[in-house]
Amino acid sequence: MKVKDIMATDVVFVDATTKTPEIAKVLKQNGIGAVPVMKNGNVVGIITDRDIILRVLADNKDINTVTAEQIMSVNAVCIEESDDIDRAVDLMAEYQIKRLPVLSKGKLIGIISLGDLAIEQIHIDEAGEALNGISRGISH
Repeated sequence: MKVKDIMATDVVFVDATTKTPEIAKVLKQNGIGAVPVMKNGNVVGIITDRDIILRVLADNKDINTVTAEQIMSVNAVCIEESDDIDRAVDLMAEYQIKRLPVLSKGKLIGIISLGDLAIEQIHIDEAGEALNGISRGISH
């Protein structure tokens, strides 16, 4: 099975210049825990709700002036829509991440999460493998 077969296609994103309160609103309104960051039509990072807590609130930064670009995890690990789900599992485990932006010819078209893998009955073992890798710690 391919990534495109189970990815979410209703992906939302924020621009690199988006301020923290707007990012938080996007996360809340869409019921998501992470959002890709775009700049000039390319995925340049990803922000999680945890990033906002640790990189803004815990560091006493001004929530109204901090931008996505200042708190995002750079070099977001992405996957192509035509890749096998096993590749997604391997990337999640290797990089200890729960979500992968999905690209088609370099353009953002979706997102696949550990939850997407777990929902698919035939991929429960793969989701377990990815979670095991995420829990184990970075090994590279």
